[in-house]
Amino acid sequence: MNHSLFTRSLKIGLALSLAGVLSAAADLPKGDTLLDKYIEVTGGKAAYAKIHSDMSTGTMEFKAMGLKGKITTYGAEPDKKYSEVVLDGVGKMQEGVNGGVAWSNSAMQGPRVKEGDEQAETLLQAKFNADLNWRDLFKTAETVGVETVDGKECYKVVLTPKTGSPSTRWFDKDSNLLVKISMTNKSPAGEIQADSVISDYRKEGDILFPHKMIVTAGPMEFVATVDSVQHNPEIPKDKFEIPDEVKVLLKKTK
Repeated sequence: MNHSLFTRSLKIGLALSLAGVLSAAADLPKGDTLLDKYIEVTGGKAAYAKIHSDMSTGTMEFKAMGLKGKITTYGAEPDKKYSEVVLDGVGKMQEGVNGGVAWSNSAMQGPRVKEGDEQAETLLQAKFNADLNWRDLFKTAETVGVETVDGKECYKVVLTPKTGSPSTRWFDKDSNLLVKISMTNKSPAGEIQADSVISDYRKEGDILFPHKMIVTAGPMEFVATVDSVQHNPEIPKDKFEIPDEVKVLLKKTK
């Protein structure tokens, strides 16, 4: 093959390859379409908008370590959150967000006020009805491809928040249910890659809600199972109060 013919063939091959890539990208649904459709298939905007607070109970199990315990989580508009994990043989671990303060308190590490990137990330995760109001929290939602997760073909969507690191979500091509989330969690020990495979969707009130999550975070893996979810429950007024030992730390930082 002479040089000019080879060059012409190469250009044609590249053009065809590029056309194939562009065509495949054009066939992908937009990220915002998939996020909006997730709300639709799990209950609809009107159903989500009626929820102003919630409470969930369940279990958390670290099978490799032989640890198991109970988890209880409360959330309320606009960004209040409190979670409590009681592990057998380890003790209680608490986390909360209130008034822009993100904190944790555990039997192992004691009280701590989150700061910097860790604080920003925790505040983002505490936003109530975040899936419904995702446009208020994220700058972009871009569908970047198709991958198989847990035997299901899924659209892969990268979300870039207004503050913090991007996260990735995978939506089942057939049901449009969310089946996996991947994000980088900030911690005192540094950045930790966390992948969560989500399943067992069941109705809780008017909302289709996942009841099982397998989380891999660094070298650890645990299974979180939801037993019950209550929407707009009676939540004690002091449930979101910052603990006294955390308030002491806040005074010191000020």
